[in-house]
Parts: sequence; C-alpha cells; structure tokens
Amino acid sequence: MNVRLAGAVLAFVFALAAPASAKVPKLDHIVIIMLENHSLQSVIGNPVAPQMTRLAKTYAYSNAYYGVTHPSLPNYIAITSGNNWYSNSDDPGQRFDHYNIVDQFEAAHVSWTAYMESMPYSGYMGAYYPTDPNKALYVARHNPFVLYPDIRTNLARLKHDVPLTRLDADLKAGRLARFVWISPNVCRDMHGMPGEDCPYAGDKKLRTDGDAFVGEWVAKIVRSKAWTKNSVIFVMTDETDYDGPNAATGGWLNADACCNAPVVVKGAPFFPQGGAYGGGISPFLAVGDPIKRGFVSNIPYNHYSVLRTIEASWGLPFLGMASDPLNVRSLDDFFR
Repeated sequence: MNVRLAGAVLAFVFALAAPASAKVPKLDHIVIIMLENHSLQSVIGNPVAPQMTRLAKTYAYSNAYYGVTHPSLPNYIAITSGNNWYSNSDDPGQRFDHYNIVDQFEAAHVSWTAYMESMPYSGYMGAYYPTDPNKALYVARHNPFVLYPDIRTNLARLKHDVPLTRLDADLKAGRLARFVWISPNVCRDMHGMPGEDCPYAGDKKLRTDGDAFVGEWVAKIVRSKAWTKNSVIFVMTDETDYDGPNAATGGWLNADACCNAPVVVKGAPFFPQGGAYGGGISPFLAVGDPIKRGFVSNIPYNHYSVLRTIEASWGLPFLGMASDPLNVRSLDDFFR
C-alpha cells in the first residue's frame, strides 16, 4: 500500500473513532492568517501591536496556544497534515508525501485558496523570491502547499496557490473560498530577513508592520460582500520568539509544549535534554460573529487543534494528531 493510500485509510479509521465536536458550528468560511516567531506577551497587549490587541480584546484570544514544534516549516506541515513527520528543519527542499488537508478538501468538494504575499505568480516553484535567500520576501517554507508532492505536481491544484494581490480582486468580485490561507511576506509576518529591507534586529518595526498587515486584511475581508456572519478568521503565529544563542532549545525562547507535540530523543543537538519539543506559547486570536466577545481561553491548544476544528466544522476525517480527542481538543470554548 502506498503512503498516500495508507494515509487515506487511516484518516477514514480516525474519522470513525473520533466524533466531531457538537460545539463547533458549520462555518461558511475559515480564514487563517499565519504570522511568525513571536510570543504571546510580545504581541497581545503590547503597544507595538494595537490592531491585534484590539481584535483580541474585542473578540477572543488564547492564553495557552502553542506552536507544535520548532522551527517554522514543520509547524506549517503540522497544521495542514496533522503531523510534523519527524522534521525539525526549515530546509525548503523537504517534501511531504502524505495525505493532507487539500486532499480532504477536494474529496469533500470544499473550495480553497492560499494567498502568498510577494510570490511572483501562481504555482511558483522556487524556494525564494527574489531568488537570493538574503533578499527574499517570499519563502516556500511559509507556503506548506508547495511542499506536498500531490499539490506541487498537480497544475489544477497549483491554481489555488496564488499571489496575495489576487485577494483584493476576489473580495471585490464577491469571491471567497470556504478555506483561505494567507501568508504575509517575511517583512510583514514579523519574521524579518538577513538583508537590509527588514532586518531581524528591527523587532519593534517587524511587529508594527505585521500588526498593520493583520488590521488591513481583517478589515478588508469582513467588510467585503464575500464575507458572511457565519465565518471566522484565525490569526496565529507559528511558534514563539527566536531568542538567539539558547543552545538548550535550539535558539528559541523555550520549547514549551502541549497536545501531542513531537518527542525528541535525549542528546539531540538542538534539544539536548530530550522530551516534548514544542513551539512555545504564541499569539492566537479568533474573529467573527460565531466567536464569543471579550473572551480569553486558558485551555491548552496548538496547531493540531485548529486542524481538528476545521475538520469538525465541515465533517471531514481527522488527520494524524488531530484524531486524538484525549490530547487535542477542537476550539470549542471560542464559539458562542
């Protein structure tokens, strides 16, 4: 049995074993805006991020939302396939030949579009754009869809992986897929780059620019004629801060974990102590009419919880770690 067929069979088994949450409504649209490398306290409530703070306090946010692991790329894979597949690397040459959320969407006829800021054209296959890694604004490691061979080699699917410039036109035309993914470029996702355009060291500006991005696009989406009152936007960060030369956690602020985070063997160079190697607590906020107002959740969640919530809303099989209701909960308490 090949890997993808095995994945489909397992997904079917998991769907039978794990009932959907009765508290997650059937949503019209789910939009994800994925930001980068910041802790909860460095964003929500911080004066440098007034838009995200306002949205969090008006709608809902989490005090206990974790990245699945470190660094960035395996988090993007985890939220779209239910596993990091033993990767703790940002190498954009990695390929993940596994059943994924797009396979689910297409099997269930759920429309989807992924919008990538600074990607030059739909289905771009390069790891960076511009192609110099030190000057690249678009990076494939923040675009999980091109890391799956069954999307990467499928021209019909690649037409759904488009430059962010398309979103303005889609909103004006009243077009919005049921599932929308948005990746800002590295100057506007709070990550930064080695070059001069938005250096890592300019953290205050990175947060301000990322915050402005969120404020701009949330406003455009919810005010568009494509939006409905039965839709949500999840704004999140892939993992917590990169804190420099912290050998104990591979350079990250911490490796705090929950909800089936991967376990690393003792002695691993990036995590010598071994054990659960999580992505730390990072910002997560939810916006939309189905979301409670002025709500703060203290239940531990991570990216697997978002995947499970999407699947519960649309009656899809639970993939990988999202199929484990004892350790991975859907975002039940966020909904009215």
